[in-house]
Amino acid sequence: MKKLSGLLCLLALFAGCSGQNSNPTTGDGGENSDAPRVALIMKSLANEFFSTMAKGAEQHQSEHADEYSLVVNGIKDERDLSRQVALVEEMVASGVDAIVIAPADSKALVPALRRAQKAGVVVINIDNRLDADVLAQEGISIPFVGPDNKAGARKVGEFVAGQLQEGDAVAILEGIRTSFNGQQRTAGFEQAIEAAKLKLVASQTAEWEMSKANTIVSSILSEHPEVKAILAGNDSMALGAVAAVKSAGRSEDVLIAGFDNISAVQEAIRDGKIVATADQHGDQLAVYGIEAALEMLANPEQTPEDVETPVDLVTQETLQK
Repeated sequence: MKKLSGLLCLLALFAGCSGQNSNPTTGDGGENSDAPRVALIMKSLANEFFSTMAKGAEQHQSEHADEYSLVVNGIKDERDLSRQVALVEEMVASGVDAIVIAPADSKALVPALRRAQKAGVVVINIDNRLDADVLAQEGISIPFVGPDNKAGARKVGEFVAGQLQEGDAVAILEGIRTSFNGQQRTAGFEQAIEAAKLKLVASQTAEWEMSKANTIVSSILSEHPEVKAILAGNDSMALGAVAAVKSAGRSEDVLIAGFDNISAVQEAIRDGKIVATADQHGDQLAVYGIEAALEMLANPEQTPEDVETPVDLVTQETLQK
């Protein structure tokens, strides 16, 4: 276990977290100065899903302050891969014992994480699975702690399909195409569409962003007025679709679904603007990763394994329970 004096830790932390695209917070490690330091590195904290993830991690640390301290970082733009790579390097330089990361890209972060492992840092992958081929090329193994995104998306797609007729036209809003979780959610939607014999007329990436989704859906509705449903790879894009559908005067006849279960979408589901989303329990997802990291630190000889976490369908009916 790395042991640094309190002053050195503080100096390293400030030096490592000064970048303009990071949003660091530090959990109180309590009286145990030998407790491991865990860095949580996420994607955009402007996305409610990740701010919820951060709050869940901070709450867990406050309840286990004698067991570990926590540094939370996030990038402003989910496409800013270089900044996330820099955060990994900064956290390694600051002397953290473990990094729990939701990578913005499934491939680009792997070399930096290999260097982190080489420096003796335990690495846990959450939310967006790292690319297996790139991990193999780099000669490393990093456990994934997270949900089956394909299964979750298929649940959402099947629920929407149950309200449509065979042959009805649907569209998909994809996440960033180099992100494994985005790929898996698209695949899950496609499985549900194929099984229900619906017609996929458009599948475009809005890169997880609400404003891009608004623009793309407006174009889709113009080009394919027959569209009956839009399946969005995350809730931000689903909210963008809601705005576009409303502007087109189609709110009553186009079903919209998302993925993540943020509070704004829960409200939209209650109001009938969105019909379903998937809950991957964002408030606990980082906690699962932190617990896996602490387990690895406590048992360094143990072979790390992937951990599948829950993902549940959320509808108007489930919100009433």
